[in-house]
Amino acid sequence: QVNVVESGGGSVQPGGSLRLSCAASGNRPVCMGWFRQVLGKEREGVAAICSGNPIDSNVARGRFTISQDNAKNTLYLQMNSLKPQDTAMYYCATSQVNWAYLRADLYDSWGQGTQVTVSS
Repeated sequence: QVNVVESGGGSVQPGGSLRLSCAASGNRPVCMGWFRQVLGKEREGVAAICSGNPIDSNVARGRFTISQDNAKNTLYLQMNSLKPQDTAMYYCATSQVNWAYLRADLYDSWGQGTQVTVSS
């Protein structure tokens, strides 16, 4: 089992930036990913890294950058040019499935989430 803790959320104006961090302890995961969810909607994959290979979703491409510090078992998400529609609870998750990428159903350890609010 992996313990996952996110940090770095907050409130920012449109066009602003935030950096999310995710620390995972326990068994080293094969995949680590960022997902987000708005109340009443399905959880959405944002970006993930599996065995060092990153993938990002359409919502992230060009604005968000995922990175990983393997030594610290930590995942980051640098979010730039934030928009009001990026407002959501952001979750970090880990998986031992090496093709998990943006498939939330293949992740088995989840953090509590960190809120990101983008508004003027």
